[in-house]
Amino acid sequence: MQQVEPGWVERGVAALCHAVLWLATSVIFVILASNTILRYATGTSLQWANEVPELLFPWLVMSGVVLAALHGAHITTSFMMDKLRAGVRRTVAVATWLVVAGLYLTLTWATFKMLEIVHDEKSPILQIPGSTTYGCVMGGMALLAVLALLSAWRAWQAPAIEAPAGELQVPVAHW
Repeated sequence: MQQVEPGWVERGVAALCHAVLWLATSVIFVILASNTILRYATGTSLQWANEVPELLFPWLVMSGVVLAALHGAHITTSFMMDKLRAGVRRTVAVATWLVVAGLYLTLTWATFKMLEIVHDEKSPILQIPGSTTYGCVMGGMALLAVLALLSAWRAWQAPAIEAPAGELQVPVAHW
């Protein structure tokens, strides 16, 4: 199977997700380690120390989900696609990626519509609006939609390939 080199969009998405992962993981580690040391050294703890990791964890998860999609690390089933002729397989791949992109865009829009509602919900100590965590979900869904549209475009552009042993192949999508 032919693997496509990532373009500037994929590299940008990967860089953004890696930055969020590193930042969120580092901040969570520093806060939890500092709070643990403070608790054992003085018997007190930072009041907000549990709240920040709770707020950062969804950012960590969404970045990981988008990176997993980018690297093809999600579970897939391809046995039905393997049974199709190369030309039909391309058409089905494009249609499937467009449906996936449409579903992610629908989730992005639905999450966007909820931001105003959850913005009024504030975290107990820091008073950070609930829209902060919903925003990361919306951003992750939007990035997944972009990646699905890129996969549809690549499936459309890719030539159908006949395998030497009579098995049909089409190039693998980037995720």
